[in-house]
Amino acid sequence: MGDPGLPIKLNPCSNGEFAPRPPTDVVREAVRRARRLCDANARRLGMDRREFLLSSMGAATALLAVAACSSESSDGQPGGTYALDEEATVDPDAALDVLGSDQPVIDVQTHLLEYPPGFEGGIGGMFPYAEDCGEENPNDCFTTGRWIEEVFGRSDTTVAVISALPAIGDPDPLSAEIMAQARAQVEELCGDGRVLVQGHAWPNVGPLEAALDAMEAEAERHPVVAWKTYTHVGPGYTLDDRAGAPVGEAFLAKVEELGPPIVCVHKGLSIIGGGDARFASPADIGPAARNHPDLTFCVYHSGFEAGVREGPYDPAAPNEGVDRLVASLTDAGVEPGGNVYAELGSTWRFVMGDPDAAAHLLGKLLLAVGEDRILWGTDSIWYGSPQDQIQAFRAFEISDELQERYGYPALTEEAKHKILWRNAARLHDIDVARVPCELDPAAAEEARRASPLPHRTYGPTSAAAARRTFAAEHPWAT
Repeated sequence: MGDPGLPIKLNPCSNGEFAPRPPTDVVREAVRRARRLCDANARRLGMDRREFLLSSMGAATALLAVAACSSESSDGQPGGTYALDEEATVDPDAALDVLGSDQPVIDVQTHLLEYPPGFEGGIGGMFPYAEDCGEENPNDCFTTGRWIEEVFGRSDTTVAVISALPAIGDPDPLSAEIMAQARAQVEELCGDGRVLVQGHAWPNVGPLEAALDAMEAEAERHPVVAWKTYTHVGPGYTLDDRAGAPVGEAFLAKVEELGPPIVCVHKGLSIIGGGDARFASPADIGPAARNHPDLTFCVYHSGFEAGVREGPYDPAAPNEGVDRLVASLTDAGVEPGGNVYAELGSTWRFVMGDPDAAAHLLGKLLLAVGEDRILWGTDSIWYGSPQDQIQAFRAFEISDELQERYGYPALTEEAKHKILWRNAARLHDIDVARVPCELDPAAAEEARRASPLPHRTYGPTSAAAARRTFAAEHPWAT
């Protein structure tokens, strides 16, 4: 087996909904340094290089390289960092003390793709690392089996939500029926309770009454835990009917009627291959949440935009990223601990190579919605195994200087546990004590190291590839 690659994946990659940015000078230097240090540490321990790269010590080495390069670029005063000792790079117990945990992880945004047998086309062949999964047909790199291996087998994820995609037509590679089949397959392998599924909600596509009737039919057939919608794909609309197709209020009323009373909505990461980016803005979240206090709104991606570097919030000049969500909630009087959750899928993966931006992003969300209202999501399978995202988050800290200057709360161990699982468990009424899973960090690491799969992302790595991916996945929306 060849080189598995660095255990912390910092290469440009997209979920197909935004243009991946080229690596910064800091990331390039961190990758160069991490490779050199991993080689040196493997030799020091007398380990095979591949074995070291598959270990938590390898992950600790890569994260320390990112932290060091970020610190140097900010004159020794980084806003965020990865809190690891050098010992963690050569001592497996020290590495697992920080990067491992016996606590659950609930990922509220995962995806898979299932095409009919023999189907030619699809988006698998457009993903540059699909050939590394060992399948003859690239589409088979994104099947339920691959998703199970990457999300459950190669990460500490305990429970995963399969999140609906804006794919309408035939074939739909993530239909309600495919979600149900995936849930049943995991139940057969691991016991029940490991997989939750969302309902599809496209009130802006086709006649409104037909779309609402489809929601009702899906709720009757499948035990959905939330409703997923995209306000910017297809004819744009807003949840508060301020602009675009006047379907937002009717959709929210239908959710109130049907239940469960949870709306998961994509905000940020503007579509580059179609749709109207204006409607990806989270400006409508505050008014919708204020007007519908009995509904809970989960803001997928938290309004983050790949082309906006996150910094401190200035109410007089909010940026075009997460600040839009902060401003919307503030203006509507929606306070921390209210009926709005901020979700981190793709967002955390994007900023984890930029600790300063990550500190500001998390700090602003902690202030705006509170540590009880941030949800862990990874947008995997596009980024391969989410283990590196989990490890990076466990080690991350917001600096004392940023806490003092901007009033950001500390990202404590308690806050991390809330974000990684407790908030989602409360939201979806998950009894983690009844969910069968392996929570011994050493045993879980040993199982991951036995996998033949490399550390690879699967999503498009350039703007052109992302546009092609979107067009292939959503031909009706372009």
